[in-house]
Amino acid sequence: MKLIFAGTPEFATAALQSIYEGGFEIVGVITQTDKPQGRKGVLTPPPVKTLAERLGIPVFQPEKIRDEVEMIRALGAELMVTCAYGQILTQAVLDSFPKGVWNIHAGLLPKYRGASPIQSCILNGETVTGVSIMKTELGLDCGDILCVEETPIGENETYGELSDRLSKIGANLIIRALNMLQSGEYTLTKQDDEGVNVVRKINKDHAKIDFHKTVQEICNVVRGMNPAPVAFTLLDGNKVNVYRAERAVLNEEEQACFDGAKLGEVLSDRPKRGLLVKCADGAVKLTEVQAAGGKRISGGDFINGRKAKKGQVFEC
Repeated sequence: MKLIFAGTPEFATAALQSIYEGGFEIVGVITQTDKPQGRKGVLTPPPVKTLAERLGIPVFQPEKIRDEVEMIRALGAELMVTCAYGQILTQAVLDSFPKGVWNIHAGLLPKYRGASPIQSCILNGETVTGVSIMKTELGLDCGDILCVEETPIGENETYGELSDRLSKIGANLIIRALNMLQSGEYTLTKQDDEGVNVVRKINKDHAKIDFHKTVQEICNVVRGMNPAPVAFTLLDGNKVNVYRAERAVLNEEEQACFDGAKLGEVLSDRPKRGLLVKCADGAVKLTEVQAAGGKRISGGDFINGRKAKKGQVFEC
């Protein structure tokens, strides 16, 4: 069974490697164009391109895939697998594959359609997520489901950690899906229209910590933004990135301070107690932080370096 793989970021490389090792005939890999990276703007290939070239698979990087239908059909593939490719497919592209186009979606459908299923489930405090293999149709993540694998979300698991796990789950699940498609023995499940939810693309504006929120909500933001775009707050107008946070258990002295403190106020000067900050339903401990231009350090070291003092208030 000949297929084309379309994907771009690191997340998609595990699936490509798995399909290659599974013995399926990949006649081409389609990925986004090389992009400038870093401060110097060095033109850098997508991770999927780098892997495909190492595996000896022909790579195609159309500016707009909708303009390359003839090229796609000339490859003679029966189906296409997509994984975080990054371009919308037209009906002409979908019609180019007799056995369909199948997407590896890093979330449970229809609750987490859209651009940020991994981050959004963490931000929403979900305890379970998964990977869905879906038949691609016109419309946003609306196709029938071929197979799903669910997985629990760790209490302290970050976006980066969960993304790595889901990448591996998707890599295994797509082999199961391809075997089903090759045999013709499968059943599709329609998505429930009543449960549809489309999650937005996450950007830096969503990463600002609001100390009006609860401890759990703040911890979810910190987890959901790690490693990018990174949760942050402001202290005296200076940006402070926050990579890890947890609920704080206050001693009597800190509790006395808490009762009269403002939201966002630092509750202790003691480095061994860490960086404790008042929020809506208690205190959050910022356990790994980074001042602008500095290194990632513990909250206690942040206090010890006098970058924050008791009574100072982080911007809400």
